[in-house]
Formats: sequence, structure tokens, C-alpha cells
Amino acid sequence: MSIRHGLLALLERGPRYGSQLRTEFESRTGSTWPLNVGQVYTTLNRLERDGLVSQSGEDEAGHALYAITDHGRTELRTWFEKPVDRTSPARDELAIKLAMAVGAPGVDIRAVIQAQRHHTVKAMQDYTRLKAQAITALESGGSQERDDVAWLLVLEQLIFQTEAEARWLDHCEARLIRLSAAAGTAAESQPPERTTAPASPTIRPSPRP
Repeated sequence: MSIRHGLLALLERGPRYGSQLRTEFESRTGSTWPLNVGQVYTTLNRLERDGLVSQSGEDEAGHALYAITDHGRTELRTWFEKPVDRTSPARDELAIKLAMAVGAPGVDIRAVIQAQRHHTVKAMQDYTRLKAQAITALESGGSQERDDVAWLLVLEQLIFQTEAEARWLDHCEARLIRLSAAAGTAAESQPPERTTAPASPTIRPSPRP
């Protein structure tokens, strides 16, 4: 889970203070990954140290505000564009990325989904190949059975996880297509605006000579 990138995504919408960032982060992610204020400010201090955010004065209540820097925006764009590495799985980061990508300026969320799907399918193929090797080692009896069984269970969990992730990505893309089509249909169903026709000029008879 990348808290730092999630906070950068929220700061791209404008300056925020710590408690506000925590509330918005939990709201965006459905409180799946609750944060405490200390964790938020620790992350903000590290982001400031790395030049990704800077302090931006105070609000009317005296809260210290933080704003994303140009370097921070570059870091955020890179995070959105780079697939989550599934060779060393970071659980839940993809869900955060897609949640933050919804409505993010300059981000094509369907391109993010397609890039991730390609990476996820490749990872699933790699895990399947390793599973075949583990089964061969078990059947040959030439290795520690306990370790091979444990490794096989881990591999199968990773396979199930990536299979589910691929199906979820398909669902996300289909959902976006349906919502886009529904929005287009709703726009087309709106009656055209009426334009008031100009009044016909009144023709008066010319006076007789």
C-alpha cells in the first residue's frame, strides 16, 4: 500500500492539512486502510524532505497546509503509469491507484487498467510455471517435502490472487464502458433547447397619395 502516493493524489486537487488528508483518504478507499494522523504527518514530513510537497501557509483555522510540488506531480504521474509489481506483490496498492485515478486530471484510467492487466497476466503465467516446477520436485522426492508444499501453497495463492485480479480488471473496464454509454445516452435523450423565433415584422399599408 502506497500511502505517500495516495496523499500526493489528494494534494493534486489542492492544498490540504493532515486531518483533512486522512479523512479524504479513508473516504476514497472506503476505510479499508485506516490511517492515523501521526502516520499522515510522518508521511508528509518525508514527502517534504524529498521535495514532493511544500508547506503552503495556513487556513482560517490555523491548520498548516501542504501543497504538491512539480516534482511531486512527476512522481505521481510515474506511479499512475507504472504497473504495480506483482513479482513481489504489494497488496491493495492497485485498488488505491484506481480509486485515485478516477477523475484525476490527465489520467486515462482505461489505459492504467490495460497496462495492469498485461502485467498481471504475465505474472500469472510465471507463477503457473513455478507451480509446475514445485509439483515436479515433490513428485521426484528429491527435495524437502515440507518446504515444497509450503512453497506450492504460496504459489497457488498467488495464482488465485492474480486470476481474481484479472477478472476484476475486466469488470472495472466493463463498468466504465457501461457508465460512459449510459452518460452518452442520457445526454442524447435531453430535449434540444428551444430557440425563440424572431417575431414577424408588421407590414403596414403605405398611405395613399
